[in-house]
Amino acid sequence: MNDAREVVVLRYGHRPGRDDRMTTHVGLTARALGADRVIFPDNAGQSAETVRGVTDRFGGPFAVELRDDQKAIVRNFEGIVVHLTMYGERVQEVEEAVREAVGLATDGEAGGATGAASTPRDLLVVVGGEKVPWALYERADFNVGVTNQPHSEVAGLAVFLDRLFEGAELDREWADADRRVVPEATGKTVVDADGDPKEKGGDGGDGSEDGTAAGDEPDDRD
Repeated sequence: MNDAREVVVLRYGHRPGRDDRMTTHVGLTARALGADRVIFPDNAGQSAETVRGVTDRFGGPFAVELRDDQKAIVRNFEGIVVHLTMYGERVQEVEEAVREAVGLATDGEAGGATGAASTPRDLLVVVGGEKVPWALYERADFNVGVTNQPHSEVAGLAVFLDRLFEGAELDREWADADRRVVPEATGKTVVDADGDPKEKGGDGGDGSEDGTAAGDEPDDRD
């Protein structure tokens, strides 16, 4: 989605069998709301397979990686690091500073006397699991909290990305999709990329097998 910079989401930590659904939804949310790539721990292969499958069917571009060097990724990232944590600064108070830091500031926002955007820089958004090391708090350029209340890290990621892109991600066009959902007030309609309707209730019928409509992945049960 981003021509001049890359927005990467790092899922920090994963407990197989317990975090499968949550990790999968971190990846699906990253893809749907404007990130270019998600990095999972190397023990989250099932989640990676699910997100890649959704991308193959519903379009991209979006990349999924499995890595075992999460600390090194954060430490060596050449760009801005945002760590989403309930203990961070309020998102509504730092969002403009984050946008300016990665070169997304627009006229009238932060960005110097002229309001011009700064030089584009890559962004790493870290979404922690059960526990993250204190070093991550120190390394992050921004520790950001969405409500400063306990809630799902998926919800925090969604709110942050929407604030980052100011809603522009909702109008994204998807490339190389073999199907698309038809928005409608009532009903569940999925069609081929060329507009031919797919059979209801089967593969591609209502999207639930992809974890996109029903919100459940049959292979990612807790």
